[in-house]
Amino acid sequence: MKDGHVHTSFCPHGTKDQIEEYVERALQLGYTEITFAEHAPLPEDFIDPTPMQDSAMRYEDLEQYFDSIEEAKVKYRGKIKINIGFEIDFIEGYEVQTAKFLDEFGSRLDDSILSVHFLKNPSGKYDCLDYSPDNFREIAEAYGSVENVHRHYYQTVLKSIQTDLGLYKPKRIGHMTLANKFRLKFPTALECTDEIIEILELVSKHDYELDYNGAGTAKPLCREPYPPDWVISEAKKRGIRLVYGSDAHQAKELGQGIERMLLKK
Repeated sequence: MKDGHVHTSFCPHGTKDQIEEYVERALQLGYTEITFAEHAPLPEDFIDPTPMQDSAMRYEDLEQYFDSIEEAKVKYRGKIKINIGFEIDFIEGYEVQTAKFLDEFGSRLDDSILSVHFLKNPSGKYDCLDYSPDNFREIAEAYGSVENVHRHYYQTVLKSIQTDLGLYKPKRIGHMTLANKFRLKFPTALECTDEIIEILELVSKHDYELDYNGAGTAKPLCREPYPPDWVISEAKKRGIRLVYGSDAHQAKELGQGIERMLLKK
């Protein structure tokens, strides 16, 4: 069993749990492979819109991050396959900077994910889609409706797939229905079916993978994986490979939502 989406203490909004705690927990769960996909540093001229500006790891921590995972690889060799990875943010308007970062560091990665967390809003500024319910309400007000937020999110995911980010562009699309994180508080009748199907068609065309992300099952205002069951069914029709990701920010979160994926196999 592989967990392809795990965070570490290098994430400022995460945990103090050490790499070894994650690996030991993974072994307890019977994992054979784990990818540490830490939030890569954001472009240097991008202003993180979250209140604490803690969405991603710092540039100055990159070498320590690489060294820590390499040390874990040596320590647990023969017991579990450990991958060095990043969760790369696709930020509309910062494609050149992102490609440059991947050109510099991509050769050192074993695995990676491409995700959308930030939306360029109508004023030209940026919002963090999944920060909090109150923040999501403000975004919806700025966009005119919850439905408009969902549309814009999926349009941005489409751009992330279509954009050339160079040789080391991630081939797995992260939590593609993240717009649903607060769905129980901000329901919408709009499922963006056309946009989601277009995303799946492109994922299939490019032979990319989908992050089957269990974190949504633990979110009190979501209670479903990213993506939900109907999207998984459509992905399977197109032969898209699904890679389970706990999106754990603490060692105890490894395995969250995994039972949903096992039931769908």
